[in-house]
Amino acid sequence: MKDYLDLFLIFARIGGLTFGGGYAMLPMLKKEVVENRGWATEEELLDYYAIGQCTPGIIAVNTATFIGYKTKGILGGIVATLGVVAPSVVIITLIALFLQNFADITIVKHAFAGISVCVCVLIFDAILSLGKKSLKNIFSWVVFSLVIAISLVFDISPIFVVILAGIAGVIYTRIKKTKEVK
Repeated sequence: MKDYLDLFLIFARIGGLTFGGGYAMLPMLKKEVVENRGWATEEELLDYYAIGQCTPGIIAVNTATFIGYKTKGILGGIVATLGVVAPSVVIITLIALFLQNFADITIVKHAFAGISVCVCVLIFDAILSLGKKSLKNIFSWVVFSLVIAISLVFDISPIFVVILAGIAGVIYTRIKKTKEVK
């Protein structure tokens, strides 16, 4: 039971302290799940995160579900999901009740502006961390560059771009293995 409580509390803390969505939670996930708890390796976390982006739903919820499932099976997936969602439900409910009373207050506007800047920095940090781990060879740099170019030039769904990158990875791996066998 203690393991489930730990799982819930860790994800509740991540869910409650992450502003800016799934990308902003990556540094906290890395610290708690990989470094502090050892529930997943960094590579597994990146895989869960990538799959969480491709599957329907919120990245944070999907990632929490995957990690909870890996750690404690189906019940672990449910507990981690509830943990990451619970703070948002409480916060959104409170905001809905009181926001109209405070939205026009200058200090509240400034606080949200500061939080937005902080979220940008956290996302940038996550991008740098992911880049260091993911951009290992010429192929990954080519895919990275193409994804940036496609994203900037065309109005294409990110899901489609992720699928294309996945297909490119499968093709590259098969070609590489074929050459190694010869």
